[in-house]
Amino acid sequence: MNFQKLLNSSPFDYYEELEMDNVDREIIKILKNQGRATYGEIGEKVGLSEGAVRKRISELVDSGVIKRFTVKVGLSEGAEAIILISISPSFPTSKISSLLMEIPNVENVYEVTGQYDIVAIVTAMNIVEVNECVEKIRRVEGVTNTNTMIILRSW
Repeated sequence: MNFQKLLNSSPFDYYEELEMDNVDREIIKILKNQGRATYGEIGEKVGLSEGAVRKRISELVDSGVIKRFTVKVGLSEGAEAIILISISPSFPTSKISSLLMEIPNVENVYEVTGQYDIVAIVTAMNIVEVNECVEKIRRVEGVTNTNTMIILRSW
């Protein structure tokens, strides 16, 4: 992981500004609910051609609005955990968050207030993979403590 590169950059260096309109928001909503929808199906719902939808989605990806396309495995088929993370005050929280997002199985990272600085959501095929992910998180320079909670059920 390239910590020095992240330490010397702004968290906004990686994203171009993109002004989203209601059509972009609707496209994102459709993708959240129907990740396998085709460009044509999305176009029918928002009133655009397939090519126009393809271009908009490409712009949303390039600008960082859409960070990735993923499959969420149900808990009956996998394991999910919430990891509370404390970091050293000498490390910028945004830099640690960026590093955490590079770790496989880390789905979301939230910077929070309270006893912990960061919350990471981890999904994996089993508990062993969750544990491997926790170990990778603990090895990130600047992480001082973790507290892992395995999710038993979600709605």
